Amino acid sequence: MGRRIGVVGLGAQGRYLAWWAEQLGFEVAVGCDVRDLRYTELPCTGFTRDWTDLLSMGLDGVVLSEDFDMHARRAIAFLDAGIHVLSETAACASVDEARQLVAAADSARATYSFAENYVALPHVRMITDAVSAGEVGDVELIESEYLHGLSPDALRDLLGPDVHWRNRISPTAYCTHTLSPVIAITGGQPISVAAHGIGTEERATAVVMVVRMSTGAVAVTRHGFLQGEPDSHWSWVSVRGSRGLVESRRMQGEDAWTIRLRTEPWANPAGAVREEGRAPEGLVVAGQKLDPGAEGTVRVLLAFRATLDEGAPPLVPVRPAVAASLVGVVASQSLNDGGRPVAVPEI
Repeated sequence: MGRRIGVVGLGAQGRYLAWWAEQLGFEVAVGCDVRDLRYTELPCTGFTRDWTDLLSMGLDGVVLSEDFDMHARRAIAFLDAGIHVLSETAACASVDEARQLVAAADSARATYSFAENYVALPHVRMITDAVSAGEVGDVELIESEYLHGLSPDALRDLLGPDVHWRNRISPTAYCTHTLSPVIAITGGQPISVAAHGIGTEERATAVVMVVRMSTGAVAVTRHGFLQGEPDSHWSWVSVRGSRGLVESRRMQGEDAWTIRLRTEPWANPAGAVREEGRAPEGLVVAGQKLDPGAEGTVRVLLAFRATLDEGAPPLVPVRPAVAASLVGVVASQSLNDGGRPVAVPEI
């Protein structure tokens, strides 16, 4: 089967994706990075500094892992060339990019997949299954976090110079790791967002957003840099339904990946509270049980392989990818206007 791929962007995440892709049976034929990297350091057999070179290399697929806001143009070019795309972090950086990307994906013979590993993390998958099974009833309130607890010095080092991509995007933009689980769990679309910044007057370092979903649910998401980050890969999710609650547990080690399910006495035939903890079964690859934090990335790559090999549908296709990304785009308007709700365009 065709699994010959290239990786655009060979920073830490690009190399991580390339390494796992090779473990899962892909041939990582070429890597691309604007930096002049040493060949001996690369997780690929070839290297170029110009991403357009990959368009004519006979690749089956490409992984896009460059700077946060640079993926849409490249994804469109690869789709137009008939090359399957797995794009990381943000699908688009503007409403125009969103429309162009959806149009390209709709007309292409290749597929667009969003490399959103947070929908495939163990606790999110268990919560999604519980909600889908109707165990907590209709979703009324859903909360989702993607938080890092950094010291002031570590945060300054991470943000780096003014030209760093984190400094050229809105503080609201990096919301896909919170919004993608919300969309996957509720099955709805975001219709409006109100954003509130936390941090200095010059720049918010964390953002709280209130998002109304097409299902009627309200989502409260928090992303950025706040103390007390969750151990479950910086992610915590809670769902309150019409019959009960399901949420990931704020614990350490293996317990960080477990979930708590509670339904109220009136919702149970026995007339008593139902309180239950659940732990993930774990994913086994090549006879080895994976670290839970790696499961999301591995499941994303396994789904991409199934798309290339069997024509399976993408794990996260273009429309949910664009919807999650657009919340961050339009939320910047709300942030600049004191938290006024702003409509999320339907693409």
